[in-house]
Amino acid sequence: MEYLTTTEMSKKWGITSRRIAVLCEQERIVGVVKKGKTWLIPYDAKKPADARKNNHGK
Repeated sequence: MEYLTTTEMSKKWGITSRRIAVLCEQERIVGVVKKGKTWLIPYDAKKPADARKNNHGK
């Protein structure tokens, strides 16, 4: 299985590497592995929905 770092995934998903690290810490990305200080994310991982958005007003 091929893995990407948070920096590489941030370019793919268009969000910051810090936000991806937070998603990894919260276990919101399936299949992540922490190797030392680096998060390794499966290449085919799906970007989780942004839980901070509120769609109740529509």
